[in-house]
Amino acid sequence: MEKKGKILIVGNPLVRDDSVPIRIMPQLKKAFPKIEIREIDGVENIEEEGRDLTIIDSADGIEKVEIITDLEAIVMQKIYTMHDFDLGITLRLLKRMGKLDSALIFAVPRKYPEKKALIELKEKITKNYIVPNKLG
Repeated sequence: MEKKGKILIVGNPLVRDDSVPIRIMPQLKKAFPKIEIREIDGVENIEEEGRDLTIIDSADGIEKVEIITDLEAIVMQKIYTMHDFDLGITLRLLKRMGKLDSALIFAVPRKYPEKKALIELKEKITKNYIVPNKLG
């Protein structure tokens, strides 16, 4: 089966509070078999993943799974504090350099129950994820 689109999962499997997205990745793959869902090891080369990114990551300061599309909210206004501040900085820099068109981030609260995270992510991905249009 050809995969259509991808969702990148950021986290640290060694830190329990930071690994909920990684731990539920098998269930997400099963729920969305046509989407490539995979963990990335660090954000240093994230620009190689394309100009329109969809990411699942852990975040502080939220009570339920949230969608973030405004990169300024992550760093500047601190509406959300991503567990890995480097992600927000990296995405903002790529945007300013013209190497990133958009980012759709599904933010999962740290210390969130896996079952709740899975239910909420399935709902939000179903309603909000648009497979990038691959022409040609």
